[in-house]
Amino acid sequence: MEENKLIIKNELSNEEIKNLIYTVRGKQVMLDSDVAMLYHYETKKINQTVKRNIERFPEKFCFRLEEKELETMWSQIVTTSKLEDNKYRSKKYLPYVFTEQGIAMLSGLLKNEIAIQVSINIMDAFVEMRKFIFINGQVFNRLTSVENKLLEYDKKFDEVFNQLQLKENIKQRIFFNGQIYDAYSLIIDIIKKANKKILIIDNYVDDSILKMLTKKKSNIEVVILTSNKSNIENIDIQKFNKEYPILKVAKTNKFHDRFIVIDNKEMYHLGASIKDLGQKCFGINKIEDIEIINKIINMCY
Repeated sequence: MEENKLIIKNELSNEEIKNLIYTVRGKQVMLDSDVAMLYHYETKKINQTVKRNIERFPEKFCFRLEEKELETMWSQIVTTSKLEDNKYRSKKYLPYVFTEQGIAMLSGLLKNEIAIQVSINIMDAFVEMRKFIFINGQVFNRLTSVENKLLEYDKKFDEVFNQLQLKENIKQRIFFNGQIYDAYSLIIDIIKKANKKILIIDNYVDDSILKMLTKKKSNIEVVILTSNKSNIENIDIQKFNKEYPILKVAKTNKFHDRFIVIDNKEMYHLGASIKDLGQKCFGINKIEDIEIINKIINMCY
């Protein structure tokens, strides 16, 4: 048995042994070379013992690392382990690792005089490591809970802030020639406010309004009142309704100006047709007089 032993300068403390324990596949494990070092054996002799008694070492006791697992572990080994067996840098040599149960089984098979005390030290290190992981896991869970709450508060704050900003901006806006994106963005913001119904009055509306209406909430009824000068084809309406119901388009000659009515309670007056947004200077104004809103709605029916 003497030929199997390796000479080491000093015994390792429990704290140093804990530094040899890693987490792989959700288990705390120790490399075969580190186990061999602690037991004063060569690594190949440790693995030979396992192979001769393979029925005693199911996967939950001992398993071989995969290449990615080795690469991840090696980044830790370089800085924390006392491992001197640099052959594990190569993908050719994939080491075995032992769980706590595997080391306990191994200790019963080794016959040198230090096996008992080393096993006790290793078991103590595994117990302390579990306590460390448990305690820090609780702290991590608490921090995660606090972080999630902060993210939730941030999200609610952003929603409130955006609503306040939207409410302020939509009351009255002037757009100058070239502000196409800003104008379209504001119309989309208005569309997104609807919870039940959207009424659009525009004699010159075209299929560009359909692209904006895809941003509405689901199951919102949309009614577009336009004239014979509009450029929306029936086929476009049919395709839209298959994916974003419900859209109705009707013809009327009652209106000259353009309006958007949201849920029969908010109305916006547009100084330009929706298809011409941003092409010339125009304004968008929010009309808050409920009597005027009701009169416009009544004219539609």
